[in-house]
Amino acid sequence: MNWNNIQTRKQIEDAVNASYQKYQIIFKHSTTCPVSSMAKMRLESKWDLNHVDAHFLDLLSYRSISNYIAESLEVHHESPQLLLLKNGDVIYDSSHLDISVDEIKESINYSEQA
Repeated sequence: MNWNNIQTRKQIEDAVNASYQKYQIIFKHSTTCPVSSMAKMRLESKWDLNHVDAHFLDLLSYRSISNYIAESLEVHHESPQLLLLKNGDVIYDSSHLDISVDEIKESINYSEQA
């Protein structure tokens, strides 16, 4: 899994814009939380979605960017949290140990049939 590290608002805007061409995920991670570490490990171990760009936010270092994500994408802040974007919209939002590669795949399949 190749992470693109997020450190600026522009990188969020670029990911949102890129979602019109290709699925994007944003994973918001708390580096001090064991649940967040477990969710990240589970995600990385099952990741086989090479057609999806993956973005990583260390929310302890970039809390203002995390707040910007919540505001601009109109989602409730969670940690850890995974957002799947398509055409500028969040089509999957999950947190904690509910984050699942299988559910991401289901969301992609559903959106492609819609």
